[in-house]
Amino acid sequence: MSGLPLIEPETAAGEAAALLDAVQHALGLTPNLAKAMANSPAALRGFLELRRALGAGSLPEAAREGIALLVAQENGCDYGLSWHTYTGTKLAGLSGEQVRRARGGEAEDPTTAAVLSLTRSLMSRRGTVSDTELAAARGSGLTGGQITEVVAHVALNVFTTYLGKTARIAVDWPLVRHDDLNV
Repeated sequence: MSGLPLIEPETAAGEAAALLDAVQHALGLTPNLAKAMANSPAALRGFLELRRALGAGSLPEAAREGIALLVAQENGCDYGLSWHTYTGTKLAGLSGEQVRRARGGEAEDPTTAAVLSLTRSLMSRRGTVSDTELAAARGSGLTGGQITEVVAHVALNVFTTYLGKTARIAVDWPLVRHDDLNV
């Protein structure tokens, strides 16, 4: 069964064309996920704006990539795992071992470990964390702002994993499979 069509930059019109052009200029390429999002310029614009805003937040880049890896792993999304394994190792400086551990919800860095623990709780309970889990996040040093950013990153990455799976887009990053933890 086919998924959503990919809107190619050379045939896109209006706002979709402008947004895909912005993606191309920012990344040097136009990933298939952006082409699928371009079916709704509002969705692509919202994704880009939220991603940009959260990138300027207080969570370290390694923790943000860890959230993306864990959400993709929990959702069985090979596209997200491939994308964030690539960006995590090439842009955020994660080692292969750090990527593997993040996919399992673990990290050596205390801040990233706290972020991933909260992410796992959010994912397993669909956003309903217990008082104990929230206290643990605070006790590990996460601020109210950082906890809020974790929730926002989880939501952003759930959106991308769900869209990637719904759109049935081909992976255009070096392939990483959710059922292979030997990265």
